[in-house]
Amino acid sequence: TFYYFVRLCLDKILLQYVLQSRTLSGADAINALRPFYFAVHPDFFGQHPKEREVNENSLKRLNGYLENLQKPGFRSFKPTQLTFYVREREPDSSNVQESFSASGFRAVSFTLRTRDLLSTVLDILNSCSLSTEHVQSLNVSSQPHKEAKSTVNRPIKWDKTYYSFTGFKDPEEELEQAQRMETTLISWLDDNEASAVKRLKKSLPLRKELERLKIELSRELQLSDIRWQRSWGIAHRCSQLHSLGRLVQQRPEILKNVKGRTVVFTDRSGMSAAGHIMLGTMDVHHHWTKIFERLPNYYKLQKRLLLLEDRISQLLGGIQVIYIEELQPLLTLEEYYEALNSFYNKLRDSRLPFHPRSLRGLQMILDSDRYAPSLHEFGHFMIPTICDPAALQWFIFAKAQEARENLKRKEEMMVTEKELIDTSTERFSLDRLYKEPSVSSAQMIDCCKRLLEESLPYLQGMHLCISHFYSVLQDGDLCIPWNWK
Repeated sequence: TFYYFVRLCLDKILLQYVLQSRTLSGADAINALRPFYFAVHPDFFGQHPKEREVNENSLKRLNGYLENLQKPGFRSFKPTQLTFYVREREPDSSNVQESFSASGFRAVSFTLRTRDLLSTVLDILNSCSLSTEHVQSLNVSSQPHKEAKSTVNRPIKWDKTYYSFTGFKDPEEELEQAQRMETTLISWLDDNEASAVKRLKKSLPLRKELERLKIELSRELQLSDIRWQRSWGIAHRCSQLHSLGRLVQQRPEILKNVKGRTVVFTDRSGMSAAGHIMLGTMDVHHHWTKIFERLPNYYKLQKRLLLLEDRISQLLGGIQVIYIEELQPLLTLEEYYEALNSFYNKLRDSRLPFHPRSLRGLQMILDSDRYAPSLHEFGHFMIPTICDPAALQWFIFAKAQEARENLKRKEEMMVTEKELIDTSTERFSLDRLYKEPSVSSAQMIDCCKRLLEESLPYLQGMHLCISHFYSVLQDGDLCIPWNWK
């Protein structure tokens, strides 16, 4: 009993020392959270759309929280409550990528209040009952806190005999072992190519069927496009298109108002903030029918929304309010209108002294998941709905010139990104190369440039997705992190 008491005390002291004397970089944090991402990533919840959306939304909020932690001088923190569905582990599996069963998952809720990356990472892992041992093996930088100047800032280095006698793990040996076992692109492809090829071949007939159904329905309904909110499996997508096709046969008269529109299969029915028709995959035909019948009313609300955006633009010196699906949560038209209206009333009451048309040519999006304004690499401002008007005014004035420069680089960056994607696709004989929305253009460009320096025969005929982690999707798509090694 005394032995375990002593060990518990030592563990607490060492953990406190780590928290005080070390900080994580952004890359370290992503590596440390890798088991967490494997446990909660939405792609593993293809047959559970409700849980998948919860995890998607929570990951967006978590990413915003982690981004804010890395901003120098950032002070305005608000507790962030998150809920994740965590996949259950297989009891006898040691491989992180294969250690989760498909049989079940559990809901985990926790609130983040921490102000540094290391504490946040530990809180997340502990809340999800995931191991934190690997965190202490990361190559984090020693950086003593200001309030801990009087403490000794050197690691305790025990003699090797101490570890032999006590049975404790030697952190130096653990670090060396972790570095030796670090996943590289080549090693991961070696281990996963066969599995991906098998799944891809199995999915090919369904992929052709999906394309046929999509073309036929788009032509029959004169739709602009058919999309999916998330990466559902090919079989799931085919089933959704078959269901829409049956409704077209049964009730052709209700589909007269869809011409030129985009249909998006999501987890709820309605009209999206971008003006797309949303069909909830869990809803029956009766719910879809109601949505099609309400389209004239949705179009009226959309006109009111556009007018509201113009009013906000006038109050902010001519800055254009835009909505970007890839960067914002999927909101209904009603939800987005309410957010815009609340923001407009706050601006109107504050009477900010923006000169008319002084910000013409600039763009902004309204983001309910952020607590402080920021500037995107493409030049648009990302403004929280709860942003203080005075702080907003200062931020826009301070960043206006940089925003204009970013907007000028936007087209150039997008052209470069497309050229690199096309070149990489041809070089490696890929069937498809794409990225997740959370991967920025700068990250995609860096990833493709480094890929083109490699010889990767494994990729011929494959579907390659640039992401933040390694994974093989159910239909054979290969996911690799943009910053692969």
